[in-house]
Amino acid sequence: MKILTILKNSDGFTLVQALFIVIVLALLGAAMMRLSGVQSSTTVFALQGARAYQAARSGVEWGVGRALASATCDGNMAIEGFDVAVSCVSSSFDEGATTVTVYQIGSTAVFGTYGSPEYISRTFNMKVAF
Repeated sequence: MKILTILKNSDGFTLVQALFIVIVLALLGAAMMRLSGVQSSTTVFALQGARAYQAARSGVEWGVGRALASATCDGNMAIEGFDVAVSCVSSSFDEGATTVTVYQIGSTAVFGTYGSPEYISRTFNMKVAF
């Protein structure tokens, strides 16, 4: 008789367990989706950082070419969505009978606007002597 009374009193207990399991699984699923989104955006930002670095490096190489051709290398350009600003400072030194000109060339590649989530910026510097 006591066993039947215990079974009758526990009629809604399985429903509570089922709801608890469903809620926990839903929360785990939401957390996994969020983690997947963060992981995906991290990969995209790493790729954009590498592209910005290469754009800045291209700006320095462009500046070296301009320094060789016209002795000036300041300028701006756009490479695949990146705004690249190139600046240089030159100084000359006498080494015996030869005058050596040293260019310090800097390039900054920027994508997006500062403060936005897609903003990325990389700077590359190089010294070249002719």
